[in-house]
Amino acid sequence: MSWFDFDWVDAFSDRAFGGNGCAVVHGGAGLPDEVCMAYVRETSLVECTFTGPSDVADIHVRYFLASREIPFAGHPTIATVAAMRSRGLFSGDALTLETGAGLVSIRLDGDEIEMTQVAPQFGDHIPADLVAEAISLPKDAIISPPQFVSTGLPFCITVLRDHDALRAAKLAVGPLQKIAAAAGYSGSDMAEPFLVTLQGATEAGDTFSRLLLAPPSPPEDPFTGSATGAMAAYLWRYGLMSKESFVAEQGHDMGRPGQATVTRVGTADAMTGIKVAGRGHVLMRGQVDLPD
Repeated sequence: MSWFDFDWVDAFSDRAFGGNGCAVVHGGAGLPDEVCMAYVRETSLVECTFTGPSDVADIHVRYFLASREIPFAGHPTIATVAAMRSRGLFSGDALTLETGAGLVSIRLDGDEIEMTQVAPQFGDHIPADLVAEAISLPKDAIISPPQFVSTGLPFCITVLRDHDALRAAKLAVGPLQKIAAAAGYSGSDMAEPFLVTLQGATEAGDTFSRLLLAPPSPPEDPFTGSATGAMAAYLWRYGLMSKESFVAEQGHDMGRPGQATVTRVGTADAMTGIKVAGRGHVLMRGQVDLPD
């Protein structure tokens, strides 16, 4: 057993209990996968990160769900940088992270942390009736063809007609397996549709989203930074967002309001990256004794 420093950070928020929580275990990148997943389950968070040295970047970051390691995630990236900055682990206004999805560039502007996600990859379209069944809504609640998009992590982007449909959505795990099969996934996790409406939760927002999650994750993600980048790429590609930079909102109905500024790099038909920026509030810190 070894002691590791950790920080619990509320990402995409500038206050306690807002946005999405993530525990950052400093120096824990070498821990066994089973220990990392067990730690995520212990926290009851959706994701946690484990950092370590890198030969190609300023820091190596590993991302874990309760069920597996994933190559990249948005709110844990914001949380990791906020935690490192609060401990004085780097200086300056820029750094680079080594992730399973490649190198991620970070820029700091005051309290704002901006990550540049990789160029979007557009994957399989999923039949709207299949997605509708998985989120317990009628097919006509979906106003654009659902499609898997990745800016480091794939999500089935699903545009809904209004807030009423967004709030009525309920995940059905059985039909979700059909989406996973259609997309070539072995399990239901990572196949959950990312739901978005073209109206903010507040007057400041341009979009309002939800991500309902399958077990063993918690039922819903308060704010999903990687999916927000993928969603933005989808909206730009299909002409559903006219602004080159807009405000994405998520988590308000959970009592955990989160907000990100999303900016396109390149033209709508030739995007070279997606910038997603937000803040992180360090809620608590301490040490954890983990088997290594």
